[in-house]
Amino acid sequence: MSSKRAMRQAQKQAFAKHRSNITNSRFNLKKKNSMNKKNKDKLKD
Repeated sequence: MSSKRAMRQAQKQAFAKHRSNITNSRFNLKKKNSMNKKNKDKLKD
């Protein structure tokens, strides 16, 4: 019984880590894109 419980717990943790990686990478990409756009605008002037 305890091994089932441990497997379930590990699966939950892995999924949570996966989800947080997705949201973090999305947020970082948006941040980088907005910074790049600002720099490009400055170069045009």
